[in-house]
Amino acid sequence: MIEAISILYFIYVLAKIYISVMQAGFVIKAKRLEPVLMVPSKYLKSANYAVSKERLAMLETLAEYALFIFWIGNGLVWLEKSINIDNIVLKSVVYVDIFIIINYFVMLPFDLYSKFVIDEKYGFNTSSFSLYIKDQIKGGVLFLVFGSAIIAAISYIIAYFDNWWIYGFALVFFIIILINAIYPTLIAPIFNKFTPLEDEELRKSIENLMQKCDFKSSGIFVMDASKRDSRLNAYFGGLGKTKRVVLFDTLIKKLDKNELLAVLGHELGHFRHKDILKNIFMMAVMLFAMFYIFSHLPQSLFTQIGVKNEPYTVIALFLLLSPVFTFFFMPLISFVSRKNEYAADRFGAQVTSPAHLRNALLKLVEENSSFPLSHPLYVFFYYSHPPILQRLKALGFEEQSSASEDAAKESCLAKVEESK
Repeated sequence: MIEAISILYFIYVLAKIYISVMQAGFVIKAKRLEPVLMVPSKYLKSANYAVSKERLAMLETLAEYALFIFWIGNGLVWLEKSINIDNIVLKSVVYVDIFIIINYFVMLPFDLYSKFVIDEKYGFNTSSFSLYIKDQIKGGVLFLVFGSAIIAAISYIIAYFDNWWIYGFALVFFIIILINAIYPTLIAPIFNKFTPLEDEELRKSIENLMQKCDFKSSGIFVMDASKRDSRLNAYFGGLGKTKRVVLFDTLIKKLDKNELLAVLGHELGHFRHKDILKNIFMMAVMLFAMFYIFSHLPQSLFTQIGVKNEPYTVIALFLLLSPVFTFFFMPLISFVSRKNEYAADRFGAQVTSPAHLRNALLKLVEENSSFPLSHPLYVFFYYSHPPILQRLKALGFEEQSSASEDAAKESCLAKVEESK
């Protein structure tokens, strides 16, 4: 069994690296062609940024693989022998906490390099190192308090319930829903400051738009995103009475009122089409399947690894192997998500204006340095949103998308094939 798991993990690593190599090669070729949607300097900048991120992603994948080999090889055995606690629930909490903390510190350098080297170089990072440390400490405290409580609950269910995977799934799914409900009002404010939107004209326009779409929220807030990052974004957070509209301060600075309303119109499209419920359903199906699979791991696997079939090893293996499962499940989720994005674009264009949504999308691409072209395989696995050129084409702006996209893709793919 361990051989099959190892082969599957190796295929997962190989697939991730192959996709990154194809994407990086595609972008390197594309950046030498005529710029699409951007002025030459920003087109080149976004291409170089995309390549830098993919190269780092390849190194992260290799580090992830090294961690897998360590844990399967002797790490899980070493950790089990190092913890002499009789109470199974307490031992599980300590075991899994240490497992997560070790993984965190091994992967931390990649996050630091991404933020303070790559993002710094391309003008995205606005966070200080001290603020970064504060964020990590806050996140760590939340994990130790609430994460440990969740681990304890799951460990108890595994240890004392038959068919524990059903109850474990129900608990985790409930916690995910709860977190989504309380995130805007209780969790997000721990890290960012949220202030009611002061622009009276903009606030009334947003309220009118929401009223038109029958969307009720607990308020419209501005988040001080600029203290960490310069990129633009907005979202509707929360569930039920906790729903609120959140605008990044960077978004308000860069988009005019009509463009901002078009972005919110798009988000309201997700609400109208019940995309959040669809996403929750897909997540539930994936989570349910994962709980079933990991509850039926054969005893031979634990024997081959050299550990006991106890709650703490089951949870550790779940955390260690779940990225493989989600990676191969993601294309389906991404496909559905891209379909939902097209529908949300159409809705946003209807309640505002196609031209305003187009202008907003173009500004988002430019300000966030999102390279407008990607390898089809990369889109298939990772794109939850359709490529920008296809979105523009779907909105009816073919003169800015179709010819440029087709020519660039054909040229890039041909050159990538030649270079193999």
